[in-house]
Amino acid sequence: MKNILKKLILITALSAAFIGCAKSANSEKKLAEQVVAPTAEQVVAPAAEQTEVGELNPFDPNIDAVLQSMDQQYYEQTGEYPFESLAQANIFADCKRMDCKVFALVKKSEQTLYLYINQQLTTTWLVSTGDAGHETPLLDVHPDGRIYSKYSSTKFPGGDFNGLGNMPYAVFLYNGFAIHGTPQGNWKNLGKKASHGCVRSHPDNAMYFNSLVREYGVSNVWVQITN
Repeated sequence: MKNILKKLILITALSAAFIGCAKSANSEKKLAEQVVAPTAEQVVAPAAEQTEVGELNPFDPNIDAVLQSMDQQYYEQTGEYPFESLAQANIFADCKRMDCKVFALVKKSEQTLYLYINQQLTTTWLVSTGDAGHETPLLDVHPDGRIYSKYSSTKFPGGDFNGLGNMPYAVFLYNGFAIHGTPQGNWKNLGKKASHGCVRSHPDNAMYFNSLVREYGVSNVWVQITN
């Protein structure tokens, strides 16, 4: 009788264990069915694994012709001329540096842009000015009026940010020198000298500055680049 009871207890325990395992397996199966693996398009590699991207070389001896070609490409891509968007801006403002509505101070020694609005420091962000072979010049100017929301260069291909090209939200300062966004492959270099002479920024920051220039007009915006 004792042996029979032992067998019954053992069978009951084994059955409970089997049922518990089955429930666990079913739960894991349901969980696996709920988790959907991301598609290739949804997977974004870390910035450090993205390819670095070269952009416009403002030191090109033929920079005027290059810019005219870029303007034509911009028109073909957007249907807008880069100077038209600022046609309604206040061209009669007379200001300089901190007296302007918008003042962007770029310190190359810190690789940082300080943004002032109505004489108040609003925000700062890391930038990349020109590397050793393409040192960004010291500038103290209004933007020159050429402004892009997107640009995909045929002369300098490679890299793209959300369909806006490799120089999104460019605000040109002098000749080919501009403050513009940069693709993800270059984000890891922000805070270091790495560009061909322009002032690279994260696209979110470049978009913000671009929108301020459009809102206030180039005559109410001043950019100073110092050591």
